[in-house]
Amino acid sequence: MSTTQPTKNIVKTIWHICISSAARRWFRKAIVLTIFSLVVNHLATRDSFPGGESYRFPIEGFLSTIVLSILVGIIADLNFKFYKKKYFSKKVEIIAIVRFMVSTLGYIAIMYIPVNIIADKVAGGQTVFYYLLIGLLITLLLCFILIGLLYAQDIYNLYKLSIRDAEITIDSGTKMTKLTYENIACFYSENKIVYTVQNDGTTINTDFILNELEEKINDQLFFRANRQIIIHKDTVDQIEKIENGKLRIRLKAFIKNNAIAEINISRYKRKAFMDWFQ
Repeated sequence: MSTTQPTKNIVKTIWHICISSAARRWFRKAIVLTIFSLVVNHLATRDSFPGGESYRFPIEGFLSTIVLSILVGIIADLNFKFYKKKYFSKKVEIIAIVRFMVSTLGYIAIMYIPVNIIADKVAGGQTVFYYLLIGLLITLLLCFILIGLLYAQDIYNLYKLSIRDAEITIDSGTKMTKLTYENIACFYSENKIVYTVQNDGTTINTDFILNELEEKINDQLFFRANRQIIIHKDTVDQIEKIENGKLRIRLKAFIKNNAIAEINISRYKRKAFMDWFQ
């Protein structure tokens, strides 16, 4: 066997480790952090502005920004993991993203104030709360931009995952059936029993009520058309405008129940439906 073969195998192993999704994610974050620190410190003072006669590399500011950014990154990463487990794994919503950003900035503010007061004491200076407040506001603005850059792709990936791969467990008496969202055509209520219709036309009766299902499922894919039915976006076959500002929705052919194959959307729900569908 050639002596170069083990070396090639080692190189391949290292390469696969380096290009793993986790490694790429942290590499991307490190690049963003470094560029961010360079830009901020070069724009902070005239002496640090490239092209000037008195230009010098802002090594102190660059290193301090890196340290501060690492602390911010740890806070943001821990908070993101918490939101990912509790909220984003179920459904990615604007309100959850806003809460993540606000809470992360709040933790950063709590960290920023004592750290700067201690740093002033160590340096023998005196804390001026006006400058402390200005510095905090600027830091929070920069952190907002930095966190947005670092986690935008992660949140978008979770959003796609929540739409494509999410599933729900259907309880039916003593039986439990797991269905992915993409295999569900609709849920409808008839004679006080809620049924699940699959894309192949199979119907399963459930122990749920529609209000419970409405809370559980992803509202990016499902819409509560009326008291009787919740429809999947891909089940809609035709939309027709009718009298009094209403819409008539025709579902796809595998819906055999004539009572739900054609649905009227009230004029009060028309805008909400069109916003959801489009």
